[in-house]
Amino acid sequence: MGHPRKARKKYDTPPHPWNAERIKTENKLMSKYGLKNKKEIWKADTLVRKYSREARYLLGFSQDQVQVETEELLGHLKRTGILDEAAHLENILDLTVEDILRRRLQTIVFQKGLARTAKEARMFVVHGHIALNGKKINSPSYVVKRGEEEAVGFYHSSPVAKQIEEYNKAASQAGENQ
Repeated sequence: MGHPRKARKKYDTPPHPWNAERIKTENKLMSKYGLKNKKEIWKADTLVRKYSREARYLLGFSQDQVQVETEELLGHLKRTGILDEAAHLENILDLTVEDILRRRLQTIVFQKGLARTAKEARMFVVHGHIALNGKKINSPSYVVKRGEEEAVGFYHSSPVAKQIEEYNKAASQAGENQ
Protein backbone atom coordinates (compact mmCIF):
# COMPACT_ATOMS: atom_id res chain seq x y z
CA MET A 1 0.00 0.00 0.00
CA GLY A 2 1.00 3.57 0.07
CA HIS A 3 -0.51 6.94 0.42
CA PRO A 4 -3.64 7.24 -1.76
CA ARG A 5 -2.72 10.70 -3.00
CA LYS A 6 0.80 9.77 -3.99
CA ALA A 7 0.90 7.75 -7.19
CA ARG A 8 3.33 4.91 -7.57
CA LYS A 9 6.17 5.05 -10.00
CA LYS A 10 5.02 3.76 -13.41
CA TYR A 11 8.45 2.93 -14.76
CA ASP A 12 11.60 0.99 -14.01
CA THR A 13 14.96 2.67 -14.39
CA PRO A 14 17.64 0.98 -16.51
CA PRO A 15 19.71 -1.60 -14.64
CA HIS A 16 23.01 0.10 -15.52
CA PRO A 17 22.90 3.92 -15.66
CA TRP A 18 25.92 4.57 -17.90
CA ASN A 19 25.51 2.24 -20.87
CA ALA A 20 26.65 4.27 -23.92
CA GLU A 21 24.65 2.29 -26.48
CA ARG A 22 21.40 2.58 -24.49
CA ILE A 23 21.97 6.32 -23.99
CA LYS A 24 22.47 6.83 -27.74
CA THR A 25 19.28 4.98 -28.64
CA GLU A 26 17.34 6.89 -25.96
CA ASN A 27 18.65 10.21 -27.28
CA LYS A 28 17.55 9.27 -30.82
CA LEU A 29 14.08 8.37 -29.55
CA MET A 30 13.88 11.61 -27.57
CA SER A 31 14.65 13.73 -30.61
CA LYS A 32 12.47 11.67 -32.98
CA TYR A 33 9.37 11.78 -30.77
CA GLY A 34 10.03 15.16 -29.07
CA LEU A 35 10.01 13.74 -25.56
CA LYS A 36 10.65 15.84 -22.47
CA ASN A 37 12.92 13.42 -20.64
CA LYS A 38 14.09 9.82 -20.54
CA LYS A 39 11.42 8.94 -18.00
CA GLU A 40 8.87 8.87 -20.84
CA ILE A 41 10.97 6.29 -22.69
CA TRP A 42 11.32 4.23 -19.53
CA LYS A 43 7.53 4.26 -19.04
CA ALA A 44 7.03 2.92 -22.57
CA ASP A 45 9.76 0.32 -22.05
CA THR A 46 8.12 -0.81 -18.81
CA LEU A 47 4.80 -1.21 -20.66
CA VAL A 48 6.46 -3.31 -23.37
CA ARG A 49 8.07 -5.53 -20.74
CA LYS A 50 4.75 -5.89 -18.90
CA TYR A 51 2.94 -6.95 -22.09
CA SER A 52 5.74 -9.38 -23.01
CA ARG A 53 5.78 -10.89 -19.53
CA GLU A 54 2.01 -11.42 -19.66
CA ALA A 55 2.26 -12.97 -23.16
CA ARG A 56 5.03 -15.37 -22.08
CA TYR A 57 2.94 -16.38 -19.08
CA LEU A 58 -0.11 -17.04 -21.27
CA LEU A 59 1.90 -18.96 -23.88
CA GLY A 60 2.98 -21.41 -21.18
CA PHE A 61 -0.57 -22.58 -20.46
CA SER A 62 -3.46 -23.95 -22.48
CA GLN A 63 -6.63 -23.72 -20.41
CA ASP A 64 -10.01 -22.02 -20.66
CA GLN A 65 -9.12 -19.17 -18.28
CA VAL A 66 -5.91 -18.55 -20.21
CA GLN A 67 -7.98 -18.26 -23.40
CA VAL A 68 -10.12 -15.54 -21.79
CA GLU A 69 -7.06 -13.64 -20.56
CA THR A 70 -5.43 -13.96 -23.98
CA GLU A 71 -8.49 -12.43 -25.65
CA GLU A 72 -8.50 -9.59 -23.11
CA LEU A 73 -4.81 -8.79 -23.63
CA LEU A 74 -5.04 -8.96 -27.42
CA GLY A 75 -8.25 -6.92 -27.37
CA HIS A 76 -6.61 -4.21 -25.30
CA LEU A 77 -3.59 -3.98 -27.60
CA LYS A 78 -5.77 -3.97 -30.74
CA ARG A 79 -8.10 -1.27 -29.38
CA THR A 80 -5.20 0.98 -28.51
CA GLY A 81 -3.72 0.42 -31.97
CA ILE A 82 -0.44 -1.04 -30.77
CA LEU A 83 -1.15 -4.30 -32.64
CA ASP A 84 -3.07 -4.75 -35.89
CA GLU A 85 -6.31 -6.71 -36.11
CA ALA A 86 -4.72 -9.94 -37.39
CA ALA A 87 -2.18 -10.18 -34.54
CA HIS A 88 -1.66 -13.25 -32.39
CA LEU A 89 -0.23 -13.74 -28.92
CA GLU A 90 3.25 -14.34 -30.35
CA ASN A 91 3.23 -10.86 -31.93
CA ILE A 92 3.23 -9.29 -28.47
CA LEU A 93 6.75 -10.58 -27.94
CA ASP A 94 7.91 -8.50 -30.96
CA LEU A 95 6.70 -5.17 -29.54
CA THR A 96 9.19 -2.33 -29.22
CA VAL A 97 9.25 0.97 -27.36
CA GLU A 98 8.56 2.77 -30.65
CA ASP A 99 5.26 0.89 -31.04
CA ILE A 100 4.10 2.47 -27.78
CA LEU A 101 5.51 5.93 -28.56
CA ARG A 102 3.74 6.02 -31.95
CA ARG A 103 0.34 5.94 -30.23
CA ARG A 104 0.92 9.02 -28.04
CA LEU A 105 -1.21 12.11 -28.72
CA GLN A 106 1.92 14.18 -29.24
CA THR A 107 3.12 11.88 -32.03
CA ILE A 108 -0.31 11.69 -33.70
CA VAL A 109 -0.56 15.52 -33.76
CA PHE A 110 2.83 15.72 -35.46
CA GLN A 111 2.01 12.95 -37.95
CA LYS A 112 -1.29 14.59 -38.90
CA GLY A 113 0.59 17.77 -39.79
CA LEU A 114 -1.01 19.94 -37.10
CA ALA A 115 2.48 20.88 -35.92
CA ARG A 116 5.75 21.37 -37.77
CA THR A 117 7.91 19.48 -35.26
CA ALA A 118 7.36 16.91 -32.53
CA LYS A 119 8.39 19.47 -29.89
CA GLU A 120 5.84 21.94 -31.26
CA ALA A 121 3.20 19.20 -31.13
CA ARG A 122 4.02 18.69 -27.46
CA MET A 123 3.72 22.42 -26.84
CA PHE A 124 0.32 22.58 -28.60
CA VAL A 125 -0.98 19.70 -26.49
CA VAL A 126 0.31 21.05 -23.18
CA HIS A 127 -1.00 24.57 -23.87
CA GLY A 128 -4.48 23.25 -24.62
CA HIS A 129 -4.67 23.83 -28.38
CA ILE A 130 -5.44 20.19 -29.24
CA ALA A 131 -8.78 18.45 -28.81
CA LEU A 132 -10.07 14.92 -29.31
CA ASN A 133 -13.73 14.79 -30.35
CA GLY A 134 -14.04 18.42 -29.31
CA LYS A 135 -12.70 17.75 -25.80
CA LYS A 136 -9.46 19.50 -24.85
CA ILE A 137 -6.67 17.11 -23.87
CA ASN A 138 -3.48 18.55 -22.45
CA SER A 139 -1.53 15.37 -21.76
CA PRO A 140 1.00 14.59 -24.51
CA SER A 141 1.30 10.99 -23.30
CA TYR A 142 -2.40 10.26 -23.85
CA VAL A 143 -2.67 7.00 -25.81
CA VAL A 144 -4.85 7.59 -28.88
CA LYS A 145 -7.03 4.58 -29.62
CA ARG A 146 -7.39 3.08 -33.09
CA GLY A 147 -10.56 4.89 -34.24
CA GLU A 148 -9.75 8.22 -32.60
CA GLU A 149 -6.95 9.38 -34.92
CA GLU A 150 -9.34 11.20 -37.28
CA ALA A 151 -10.96 13.02 -34.34
CA VAL A 152 -7.70 14.73 -33.31
CA GLY A 153 -7.69 18.41 -34.23
CA PHE A 154 -7.43 21.91 -32.85
CA TYR A 155 -9.66 23.03 -30.00
CA HIS A 156 -12.48 25.23 -31.33
CA SER A 157 -11.52 28.35 -29.35
CA SER A 158 -7.76 27.96 -29.73
CA PRO A 159 -5.98 31.04 -31.06
CA VAL A 160 -3.62 28.75 -32.98
CA ALA A 161 -6.58 27.21 -34.81
CA LYS A 162 -7.87 30.67 -35.67
CA GLN A 163 -4.46 31.75 -37.02
CA ILE A 164 -4.19 28.64 -39.17
CA GLU A 165 -7.74 29.18 -40.44
CA GLU A 166 -6.89 32.76 -41.43
CA TYR A 167 -3.67 31.63 -43.06
CA ASN A 168 -5.49 28.94 -45.08
CA LYS A 169 -8.16 31.46 -46.11
CA ALA A 170 -5.55 33.93 -47.30
CA ALA A 171 -3.66 31.19 -49.14
CA SER A 172 -6.80 29.97 -50.91
CA GLN A 173 -7.74 33.54 -51.92
CA ALA A 174 -4.23 34.14 -53.24
CA GLY A 175 -4.52 30.90 -55.23
CA GLU A 176 -7.87 31.98 -56.71
CA ASN A 177 -6.53 35.40 -57.70
CA GLN A 178 -3.72 33.91 -59.76
